[in-house]
Amino acid sequence: MNIIHLETSRPVVVGSGIAGLTAALGLGDCLVITKSQLAEGSSRWAQGGIAAAVGDDDSPSLHAADTVAVSGGLGDRLVAELVTRSAPERIEWLESLGARFDRSNGALTLGREAGHRRHRIVHADGDGTGAEVMRALRAAVTERPEIEVWNHTLALDLLRRGSRVAGVVVRTRDGRLTAISSPTVVLATGGIGRIFSRTTNPAEVTGDGLAMAIRTGLRIVDPEFVQFHPTALDSPVDPMPLLTEALRGAGAVLVDESGRRFMVGEHPDAELAPRDIVARANWHRRNQGGSVFLDATHLGATFPDRFPTVFASAMEAGIDPRTDLLPVSPAAHYHMGGIAVDSNGRTSRPGLYAVGETAATRLHGANRLASNSLLEGLVFGARVAADARDLHESMDSGAPLVVPQSTFDVDSQDDAETMTALRTTMWNHVGVVRNATGLDQAAATLECLAPRTGVGPISRNLATVANAVVGAAKARTESRGGHFRSDYPSLDSTWHRHTEIMPGPEPTVVIGLAERVVA
Repeated sequence: MNIIHLETSRPVVVGSGIAGLTAALGLGDCLVITKSQLAEGSSRWAQGGIAAAVGDDDSPSLHAADTVAVSGGLGDRLVAELVTRSAPERIEWLESLGARFDRSNGALTLGREAGHRRHRIVHADGDGTGAEVMRALRAAVTERPEIEVWNHTLALDLLRRGSRVAGVVVRTRDGRLTAISSPTVVLATGGIGRIFSRTTNPAEVTGDGLAMAIRTGLRIVDPEFVQFHPTALDSPVDPMPLLTEALRGAGAVLVDESGRRFMVGEHPDAELAPRDIVARANWHRRNQGGSVFLDATHLGATFPDRFPTVFASAMEAGIDPRTDLLPVSPAAHYHMGGIAVDSNGRTSRPGLYAVGETAATRLHGANRLASNSLLEGLVFGARVAADARDLHESMDSGAPLVVPQSTFDVDSQDDAETMTALRTTMWNHVGVVRNATGLDQAAATLECLAPRTGVGPISRNLATVANAVVGAAKARTESRGGHFRSDYPSLDSTWHRHTEIMPGPEPTVVIGLAERVVA
């Protein structure tokens, strides 16, 4: 199949969340590709805020210690120190772009969330932090004419020349295939939440970058570690509305159908225990036929002002959280694993960076500390941009451009029924609590679905990522952080290590170029 070839010397950023736009602003002259609209995706839905040690009683070292403490023994202290040390400056940078954070008497208003020993969560508009930060970043990008944006453009696969990544193949809104060759590609495509039927992640979050990396043979780390948020609003809406952890930080409590508060007996920090513990406690009660509710009625009339996003979601579902209990369920929320990168975001193949949730920086280990994800995207987005600006590598123009052969087997449409079957299987068997029987069932179902998942661009990515998660979850015969196995419920010192996968790249074909454009 012949496709248009666009050759550019500019970096190409795939994704327009907080990590992608931070990288783009640092790079300057670049091309941003986004599958929907600029600044859509998970970042704008973030309610909790950005963790930063800016309080008088706080320090970056204490923030780093809290980050490592909840990581299931796999968080890298040096990475944690690098990120937390950069946090105050990143908040100042956002404010310089026009981000309006909540303040009281001139000082930043700081909240507290699970796992944090200090109030250090910076918020905007109560629970609207993501929306406000993305508004500021989107405005900053729009004001930079040297940053070109392609909306409604789906990245299908990475191009290679020899051992290096040399660009990306995309499908534009009009259905045309374009091979964009570039010396630098930055993947900032977000997480994998949509492989599960219950998730807080929007429709864009389908593991695209991770799937492309797997097909290209990059090193992948810890795909089994998925964080399930304990308090999504239990409703038929997809994605499920998130009930921010800041509610529990403000005194909301979890109760069962009899009104009994149950987290007090589960952990010394009760509702502010690490997310994996709270999510499992919720799952167990629901799995036993009970119901779980979040009681935030103590907020009363202040609720709409303090948590306007949650208030709107609840009222839309017919629940008044000022007087009513909020039914809650665990839901897939964040992926700690991803494409292995170094401290500058470089992957295992030259020419390719990864940043944000699609990357595995080893900051989070097996369990993410609340409100560290936006921070990670801000810090590593800037580091990727700085490193890419200083790196002047030329492509081997004599080597042919190749792409996975399966790129040309993909139709433009996905089968909704097939994707529903995949997502339901992953939730039922690879969700909050796992075991060998369920994982084997998931693997068998994915194999049966393979002939249908391979034909659509999104279902192909969902299947690629789902298989990686299942395989790693089967291999890790212990429970650690976001990965819990009922048949291996304890930590195992022999598994005090990262899961590392180096998949063999898929068979490739040399792309035929019908038209060459230099830009």
